[in-house]
Amino acid sequence: MGGTLSVVVPTFNEAGNVAELAKQVADALKGVDYNIWFIDDSNDNTPGVLEELCKEDKHCRFRHREADEQTGLATAVIDGFHMADGDFLACMDADLQHPPAILRPMYAAMLSGADICIPSRLIRGGSDGGLNPARKLVSGTARWMGKIALPSLRNISDPTSGLFMFRKEMLEGADLQPIGWKIMVEVLAMCKYSLVVEIPYEFQDRNSGESKISKKVTLQYIEQLKDLRKRGISHDTAIVTRWSPEFTESMIKKYCPAE
Repeated sequence: MGGTLSVVVPTFNEAGNVAELAKQVADALKGVDYNIWFIDDSNDNTPGVLEELCKEDKHCRFRHREADEQTGLATAVIDGFHMADGDFLACMDADLQHPPAILRPMYAAMLSGADICIPSRLIRGGSDGGLNPARKLVSGTARWMGKIALPSLRNISDPTSGLFMFRKEMLEGADLQPIGWKIMVEVLAMCKYSLVVEIPYEFQDRNSGESKISKKVTLQYIEQLKDLRKRGISHDTAIVTRWSPEFTESMIKKYCPAE
């Protein structure tokens, strides 16, 4: 069915989530040729859990990065993108707030011709109910800061979530120099693409562990936006289309129906 898919998952102390994530990804991608790349910066027992998971599940791969290497979510994702062998690449969090079931409609969007698919909490059928009021305020502020700073983000309803799928060839020639956490902002600003498809999704409660948001992350995001204002390429001709829940279901049935 279609092309191969690599799902890149950055991990930092997510031992309680990775096995459940792999199980839910397997359920979501039945019939799809896929693999999962865990890029791990943990300082707990997560590397051991990942090692056992990879022995048990042939779809799983992992790389643990030592403390003396460059670490951080964005660089972990970039490392995963370059290591992965899929025709399509996806990025999602390990904590299950990005529901793995969304991978199937994302894959359908890619098979329909999208260059990049972005699930959105902010279009009809979407929800950010997995965030508490304080996190909603932080998320909304980051989103609008990005839209004000970068023209590439202005037509995207939910450009800072970190959940997306795209064609691997978009990386060719792209000058990605991410810092901090907002890897999708970097991809939207620096990669070449013609068609963006947004689909609705519901953000979930964290399964296990703690949020990694900090003052340092906020300052890194501000620095990233300042840098991308100088380096970002034009996307004036890119088309952004939003799928309704009903249309999304019809495209799943057309491009990757359940077996």
